[in-house]
Amino acid sequence: MMPKAQDIFTYPKYWAECYEKAPFLPMSRKEMDQLGWDSCDIIIVSGDAYVDHPSFGMAVIGRTLEAQGYRVGIIAQPDWNSVDDFQRLGKPNLYFGVTAGNMDSMINAYTADRRIRKDDAYTPNNVGGKRPDRATLVYTQRCKQAFKDVPVIIGGIEASLRRIAHYDYWSDKVRRSVLPDSKADLLIFGNAERPLIEVSYRIAQGEDIASIRDVRGTAVMVKDALPEWQGVDSTTLDKPGKIEAKPNPYLSTEVTTCGSKEEINTDNDEAKPVVVQMHNPNTKKKKPWENVYVQLPAYEQVRADRTLYAHTSRILHQETNPGCARALMQRHADRFVWINPPAIPLETNEMDGVFDLTYARIPHPSYGKAKIPAYDMIKTSVNIMRGCFGGCTFCSITEHEGRIIQSRSEDSIIKEIEEIRDKVPGFTGVISDLGGPTANMYKLKCKSPKAEATCRRLSCVWPDICGHMETNHEPTINLYRRARDLKGIKKVLIASGVRYDIAVEDPRYVKELAKHHVGGYLKIAPEHTEEGPLSKMMKPGMGTYYKFKELFDKYSKEAGKEQYLIPYFISSHPGTTPLDMVNLAMWLKRNKFKLDQVQNFYPSPMATATTMYHTEHNPLSKVTYKSAKISIAKGDKARRLQRALLRYHAPENFQTIRDGLKALGLSKYIGRGPEHLVPPPSRDELKRKPAATKPGQAAASKHTKSQFKFDPRKNQKSRIKTNKPGR
Repeated sequence: MMPKAQDIFTYPKYWAECYEKAPFLPMSRKEMDQLGWDSCDIIIVSGDAYVDHPSFGMAVIGRTLEAQGYRVGIIAQPDWNSVDDFQRLGKPNLYFGVTAGNMDSMINAYTADRRIRKDDAYTPNNVGGKRPDRATLVYTQRCKQAFKDVPVIIGGIEASLRRIAHYDYWSDKVRRSVLPDSKADLLIFGNAERPLIEVSYRIAQGEDIASIRDVRGTAVMVKDALPEWQGVDSTTLDKPGKIEAKPNPYLSTEVTTCGSKEEINTDNDEAKPVVVQMHNPNTKKKKPWENVYVQLPAYEQVRADRTLYAHTSRILHQETNPGCARALMQRHADRFVWINPPAIPLETNEMDGVFDLTYARIPHPSYGKAKIPAYDMIKTSVNIMRGCFGGCTFCSITEHEGRIIQSRSEDSIIKEIEEIRDKVPGFTGVISDLGGPTANMYKLKCKSPKAEATCRRLSCVWPDICGHMETNHEPTINLYRRARDLKGIKKVLIASGVRYDIAVEDPRYVKELAKHHVGGYLKIAPEHTEEGPLSKMMKPGMGTYYKFKELFDKYSKEAGKEQYLIPYFISSHPGTTPLDMVNLAMWLKRNKFKLDQVQNFYPSPMATATTMYHTEHNPLSKVTYKSAKISIAKGDKARRLQRALLRYHAPENFQTIRDGLKALGLSKYIGRGPEHLVPPPSRDELKRKPAATKPGQAAASKHTKSQFKFDPRKNQKSRIKTNKPGR
């Protein structure tokens, strides 16, 4: 069974509960005065504009803490060039809470090709550049400068995915955990309500934040393992080789070697976990994971050794089930990052409590008439659940929110739809989305509580749907019917990604979807057609896509509607060869798809696919130094070709594709027939072909280009030294 946790709404309220609820959490001293506040208990610093809506993290956390009795202030998108903006609300009585916002600040600021974005959907008028690179680090340092003795707690997606040593795509190196880099006092990963409420309560009771080291869903810096915990070396868990037991290696900060090259090369499946007892052996027998931590290879080791990095990633992802996850410990210089097991997921009544809070559902009045695109996108949508058991390797949802689905009650969802109908300015009667991380995982769960609490599978649906997984969509169907029958509701659309491999298990859902909830087009995400990349993505094969399409077309026709599926695909994903992309492009042509928007793989921190990109290892299986390398598209040229193949029909991509096909020995795909991908050069193109360069010019041009390397800290290309021309 899943461990039990205290209901988040049963903690004793803070004394400031006597104040009335704020119409908006204050962003200025003037607003604090209007509320009768002399100070804030907690101040949230965020990289997003403040929208008081349950789809915005700062609003959810702020309102949840307000419900516990705390006076919560907001500093949204502060000027980080000085401490002044961080002092605008005065000194918080308890702590600063820092988040980069709903998105990772680097992904928000740069494209997959590491080009600077000019816009920011979470900023008024879509203006870019209103938050710093690595915002969590910068904001934390400014908070520390503003008030040196005030604790800082970091959280949100950016901190969550950087809780251990991680590959950083923008600098092309392994960076330390964000904890030692930011010097924050505590990190909260995943959905923050449960751990943050416990931490807040303990701080409010006078407990020093330095002593709060045992809260699930948090990470802290320590000098030694926590007392009464027993340690196990990560290399024994994955059986990469025989590891000799060493007596009490975790009683000091001196670290034993974790996975030497010789050990990992010893492919011995007989290796057994070595557990070092640190408590009285006569105590009551516990479950194998209780009070057990895993010693991961140190930051210095994973930075230097890609095989150890891949092994570490594999272990981390196996320790994400709140029911059986062990704590993790990773050395950084002379200290350790200690990562407690994930927080226990919220129960339905707790989810309802969070979403039923008094949100204004609009941006803060200080923004006036400025448009905030992210708000405009979701203002008439409703989040019905959290979590995803799909486990796609390129996606961060599972790492952040977990595999266990946390669903709201039907009544709570209907109440929110009625609030949108009655409160949102200009509401037209159309609910733009009813979903979450996925559209159709609402109330789906493991049918076996014991299996759910002990499972270490990375996905409940890959390579096949687990026999324990519930696929009955009846709760979702009933919700859809009740929502669209509400007075004043004309249409309820489904815009979140439909997980079609689950949907086909219950054709009733596909029928309901096609008949009532599609506005002509439905976006789904096969991601690829070829088994090589699909197996690295943990995505189903195209057979499931065809089955879903057959059902969708059938029920659309029965409803008398002409509706179409719009598939999403990814280029340059680890495991994708150029031939895979050519085959995908030919599939698109045969099926008459001409994609306008395509996604080039973006290596986000901590994702399994990012590990593949960095290491060329596949951590979905055991990692050793002898493991076969997987195909990786690295460098602008390789990535540009794969992206161009997704838009084979665009004339601006013809020459890139022709050059790529010729280099691959696949010139047979150049021509004007149905079996060809791109046409040969036209006469006009041949006339425009640049003249040949003089001897030495091409080499000089190549040399000049290679002298530059992307530096996201300067938002430009900075010159670096080269030892040899063209290197």
